Amino acid sequence: MSDTYRYDVEIVHLLVSPAHAYFGRPRDGAAQVPTTDADRVEVVADKGVVGDRFYGKAVHLDASITLIAAEALDAVAAELGVPPFDPLLARRNVVLRGAHLTPLVGQEVVLESGGDAVALRVGRFANPCAWMDRVLAPGAHPALRGGRGGVRCRPLTTGLLHRGPAVLVSPVPLDPARAGDALPRPRLP
Repeated sequence: MSDTYRYDVEIVHLLVSPAHAYFGRPRDGAAQVPTTDADRVEVVADKGVVGDRFYGKAVHLDASITLIAAEALDAVAAELGVPPFDPLLARRNVVLRGAHLTPLVGQEVVLESGGDAVALRVGRFANPCAWMDRVLAPGAHPALRGGRGGVRCRPLTTGLLHRGPAVLVSPVPLDPARAGDALPRPRLP
């Protein structure tokens, strides 16, 4: 990275789930899949989070780690007039506080935590599924679109991520105050 910017963030949660929980019909309810809210996770370059459902899956190599801003979930809950969501229900691997993720699509970033660092290529938005209306609140699915559902990343280096204080190293200037923002939606005529 040529120019870099460093942002103090917090890794609030690290989710590891060995299987999918949201498949089939939402009315049938989510699968009972054990998940781990870990204090630290091992990330392997080009494979993902060890033990996670996307680890080493060829179809998911460019999207094997997902990140979401806690502020985005908070903003959606406030807009919907419901209590704050359990961030683990969004099923993203890394829940960050203080990170504006939307401008990072297409960029390489580094997350430094607990004396370790992991480089990630932010590939695309992690668009939410219709299950969000069932497990979070009615209206959560459309409210999380446009970047609020997080981002999908490819790990470029092997290392550990630790829950707690962290630093996001980015090639683009970010406004952490906008962490809960979605992309502007076009106005309909």
